[in-house]
Amino acid sequence: MKRNERVSKIMSDSPTTVHVHQSLAEVQKLMVQGNFHHVPVVSGKKLVGMISATDLTRASYEYDTNSKTAQTVLDHTRSIEDVMSGGLVTVKSTQTIREAVELLAQDWFHALPVVDDDMNLEGIVTTTDVLKYLLEQY
Repeated sequence: MKRNERVSKIMSDSPTTVHVHQSLAEVQKLMVQGNFHHVPVVSGKKLVGMISATDLTRASYEYDTNSKTAQTVLDHTRSIEDVMSGGLVTVKSTQTIREAVELLAQDWFHALPVVDDDMNLEGIVTTTDVLKYLLEQY
């Protein structure tokens, strides 16, 4: 196994993103259509947060109703900024895959935004990316 491979080798360099003014229904639709569970939230190119399928599910459970009604209520009462995670742990594309794995292993998240020095989003690396990389090694 190569020891100093960079995150840039395994990251998705063109992740789907959303901006803070989109509706939660749009975010959920993107996740379902794209078959992914994490979406970086950007303002221009700057990363401002991350929203996950778990965040959306947690927010919808606040309303004791069916999922379609809950989504409508959410879109009229909550914004992406209300639901997204801020204060994110990030990596740089020049960091090693090992460093990314260490970060993923120490917390309950499954995706790391890849940013430059100005917090501009360059990509995303997920636990699935890491597992695929490991499979290639064996």
